[in-house]
Amino acid sequence: MAAEMASEKEGGVVKKGHEEGLKLAVSLLKKFELPEGLLPLANVIEVGHVESTGYVWIVQQTKVEHLFKMIGKLVRYDTEISAYIEKKKIKKLKGVKAKELMLWPAVSEATVDDPPTGKIHLKGLAGISKTFPVEAFAAGQ
Repeated sequence: MAAEMASEKEGGVVKKGHEEGLKLAVSLLKKFELPEGLLPLANVIEVGHVESTGYVWIVQQTKVEHLFKMIGKLVRYDTEISAYIEKKKIKKLKGVKAKELMLWPAVSEATVDDPPTGKIHLKGLAGISKTFPVEAFAAGQ
């Protein structure tokens, strides 16, 4: 597993520390036209991105639970998050779960409509998909 992750990270741009890591994470969300508040991070240790494959990873000191107030959705971000990012889409997302009733199913994909409709679609590993307003994930939400 560690060797597999190391090979995915090969050739990546890496930023260490909370301030620099957060800056890279936000710039990637902007670049790929995703809501800036999609990843509310705390105490970032490292953020990396491999341009050629779209692989991105985030390491933070502690898990983060964030309530997106506009949609009343509680989301849990693990200490290690990884995904593949492309224009208006995050795929193969690992380390993110959204509370549904008493369960915490993993969120595996996030897609913003293109052309824009103001909607974002979150898909879970179980194939369950939910649609929300993009502004629910704006910075500061």
